[in-house]
Amino acid sequence: MTGAHVIFFVSSVIVAGAVSGVFIAITTGLTGSFSERGLHVQEELETEFSVINDPTAIPLENSKYVFYVKNIGSRKIIASNSTFQVFIDGDILSSDLYYFDTETVLVGEYSSLFINQTAVSSGYHTLRLVGPLTVEDTFEFEI
Repeated sequence: MTGAHVIFFVSSVIVAGAVSGVFIAITTGLTGSFSERGLHVQEELETEFSVINDPTAIPLENSKYVFYVKNIGSRKIIASNSTFQVFIDGDILSSDLYYFDTETVLVGEYSSLFINQTAVSSGYHTLRLVGPLTVEDTFEFEI
């Protein structure tokens, strides 16, 4: 009887160790995943911008409409054709139809977004900018 008890005891210790090892591995994996997701959410919350034009008076310079994109977040923004997508009335603009005058936009500063005049007809429109980390802003204006 004593030998059987020892075998069952050793077996149960081995099984308990294996189960706790699995739980530790799962917990470590989840912790790492939550940490990464938390950093991503923090970056999203710290990245914010807004178009600050007068919606009834969009400036026109050298056949390009000028929109002022202000960084109102708490981290710098890289403004380029590869980090921003521009939509007019739901249609995406080709990257050769727009550009930014300043690539690095510090907190509280702005960059001018130039959009070719041919991309926007007269009338009421909606400009949607989708920037880094899929942060976006929508701006309604009239030409």
